[in-house]
Amino acid sequence: MAGKVEKYLLEKRASDGALFFAVIDPLDYSSLDDAAKTARAAYEGGADMIVVGGSTGVQGQALDATVAEIKKAVGVPVNLFPGNIATVTPSADSIYFMSMLNSRNPYWISQAQTLAAPVIKKIGVEALPVAYLVVGDGGTVAWVGDSNPIPLNKPKIAAAMALAAEMMGFRFILTDAGSNPPAPVPAEMIAAVKSAINKETFYIVAGGIRTEAQVRADVKAGADAVQIGTAIESAKNAREAVSKMVKIVKEEGKKRI
Repeated sequence: MAGKVEKYLLEKRASDGALFFAVIDPLDYSSLDDAAKTARAAYEGGADMIVVGGSTGVQGQALDATVAEIKKAVGVPVNLFPGNIATVTPSADSIYFMSMLNSRNPYWISQAQTLAAPVIKKIGVEALPVAYLVVGDGGTVAWVGDSNPIPLNKPKIAAAMALAAEMMGFRFILTDAGSNPPAPVPAEMIAAVKSAINKETFYIVAGGIRTEAQVRADVKAGADAVQIGTAIESAKNAREAVSKMVKIVKEEGKKRI
């Protein structure tokens, strides 16, 4: 059953056509205050959700404090992007409850989830059922997750895996090229995935999206949400950078309605 955050995302997709997620990896910032300031700038720029975490994510008190400060600074859901079972805090609104379906290691497919599930239920963080597909180079996440990345020139494989995930009951699909990859998820792959799954399934594209042209191409190809971190963290003016990309997301999203 869909929870509060999932309903919010579906309603935003219905009204706006597409969404923008801003990623804050605490390890990329010199201080908790800097991470919170960037999250605030992304929110003011129009981000629909703040996503906190990364492949080698911060945990424990540092994660608790970071998410708590970001929650004070923004008025949209704060979602966790876990690097492992410890990337959990009750301060968050929701968490990508992810299965890395193309991992070679069953730990990342179902064992980590089994260990984390009782904790997530106990602290009351909403679990978003996400099929996590690593594509292309995959970067750090491919190494950490012992992934067998889907080649960028094999969109049919990505589409088949996304369809299988949907048939297994996942309500979210996330294709990720990793942090700072040589190339982002290509539009051809995005279009293939989107055409393979039902319109109800929520499709997120992440990894290496650096330019406004890439944002436009991704949404036009079928992404329900683009998820961007490095381009925000490295921007001279994060609010302005996010605002420009959000404008494109909404322009292209409205064309679907």
